[in-house]
Amino acid sequence: MPKKKNSSFESSIHVYRAMKRMTQQELADKVGVSRQTIIQLERNRYNPSLLLAHDIADVFEVPIEQIFTFKKLTDDEQTNEETD
Repeated sequence: MPKKKNSSFESSIHVYRAMKRMTQQELADKVGVSRQTIIQLERNRYNPSLLLAHDIADVFEVPIEQIFTFKKLTDDEQTNEETD
C-alpha cells in the first residue's frame, strides 16, 4: 500500500515565467531539464530537487520560497491526491 502524502509543494513557476515572457522550453533549457518536467512542476505533479528549485529561483532572480511553498494537505486533499 502506498504511503499517504500529508504535504506537498506548490509552485508559482507559471506566474514568474509569464512575467519574464519566457516559454516552458526556454526555462527548461536554462535549468537543464525537459519541457515535460517544467509542465509537471507547473501542475504540481512533480516535486523538484532542492538543486532544481534553486536553479529555477536563480533564473527568476527571486528566493526559492517565492516560487515554491510547502503546504500541509487536509484529509479531503489527501483523498483527492490519491484518486488523481
